[in-house]
Amino acid sequence: MSKRNSQAAKTAARERLRQERERQAKRDKAKRQVIVAASVVAVLAAAGGIGYAVVQNNKPAYWEAAKDDKLVKPANTTGKDGTTVVIGKDSAKKTLVMYEDPRCPVCATFEQTVGPTVQKDLDAGKFKIQYVGATFLDKNLTGEGSKNALSALGAALNVSPEAFLEYKSAMYSKKWHPEETTDKFKDDSYLIEIADTVPALKGNSAFRKAVKDGTYDRWALEESKIFDRDGVSGTPTLKMDGKALTGADGKNAPMTVAEFDTALEAALKG
Repeated sequence: MSKRNSQAAKTAARERLRQERERQAKRDKAKRQVIVAASVVAVLAAAGGIGYAVVQNNKPAYWEAAKDDKLVKPANTTGKDGTTVVIGKDSAKKTLVMYEDPRCPVCATFEQTVGPTVQKDLDAGKFKIQYVGATFLDKNLTGEGSKNALSALGAALNVSPEAFLEYKSAMYSKKWHPEETTDKFKDDSYLIEIADTVPALKGNSAFRKAVKDGTYDRWALEESKIFDRDGVSGTPTLKMDGKALTGADGKNAPMTVAEFDTALEAALKG
């Protein structure tokens, strides 16, 4: 091989190497541009995500916004906001005020044990019942089941007082009442399933629409204010003529039929 041929080969090799380095440099540049672009997109996406989260977090919660909804008063109520719920015979001279939270497990026990006696005495005209719905357990336990169930009770009350009482009893039954930490009452479908055990509510399209649309959500919020206004500390609480009906301990609501009968007899005489 001549020196010239050897030199030409070296020159060609160097040229190929130069071209390869240029191609590699272009590939590296393109790769860096892709990485930078992807990083920018990621940053923008993250910023957008954060911005979206901030917007969402700053949006009022559903029940917070419901405070500004139009107030729809259920039928069979009285008072400025339709929050006075009194059921019973006009001839009854006394009124038993009952404070209950739909999620309250003690209320469920009371209703299952003493509820039938309360209903019997109501039917007999011994007293009227003024129902006061509470929702404090939603705050204590987090959730919305108490408010949602109270709204559904408003829809039942709109049908009739009898439907309201039957529906309330069904909610507190062993079959349907959930553990207080299980917020099942937040689900409209579950509340409607319970309502289907009440003849007046079963398949009732107007009732179902009211539950699904949250027609009485604002009413439920207004109703629950009475519990706070009256300074009641827990549920169930029973009062007659402003005085609490208590069991043997002298503090809590009567939780047996015998305790209720004793407390009621004294209250009716008072």
